[in-house]
Amino acid sequence: MKDDKTVFGFWIFLMSDAIIFGALFATYAILHGNTFGGPGGKVLFDMPFAFAETIILLASTFTVGLAVMAVNSAKVKKALAWFAVTFVLGATFVTLEIGEFSRFIASGNGPQRSGFLSSYFALVGMHGLHVTLGLLWMVFIMIQVSRRGINKFNLSNLNSLGLFWHFLDIIWIFIFTIVYLMGAIGI
Repeated sequence: MKDDKTVFGFWIFLMSDAIIFGALFATYAILHGNTFGGPGGKVLFDMPFAFAETIILLASTFTVGLAVMAVNSAKVKKALAWFAVTFVLGATFVTLEIGEFSRFIASGNGPQRSGFLSSYFALVGMHGLHVTLGLLWMVFIMIQVSRRGINKFNLSNLNSLGLFWHFLDIIWIFIFTIVYLMGAIGI
């Protein structure tokens, strides 16, 4: 019974997160053309770079899937190894995102420059924050699993972490499509 409530509560959390991201996407949709005379996505976005970020994050969804499969098969070492690979991919993604933000800010294109950039930084930054929190969660779970093995508590947390990670990848696909692809072609 407790597991049912935990799973239900986690789904409620994900749905509330989806609402937050929906509001950020709506804000971006309204403000993406408000550049206040500054550059838009067509000028700012480096599509090969954004595509590399996307490939890295999508690879991490594959590795987290392998980790969850190993968890559900009670293969502790395999699960930890796949979570470690997922962590490296996720950390690489966040590092690239921070680098992109730094380049924009260094060139005078920070969030205060225009409505477009404010909404861009809010949406993409919120996703990056979620990935970072997912990485921290992953570290704590990996420590628990390495110390205690896969027990009922860890199993529930590991499955929830996998679901959370897949959710972030789905959000990123929307970000890549709506922000980067549409921005690069000037829509």
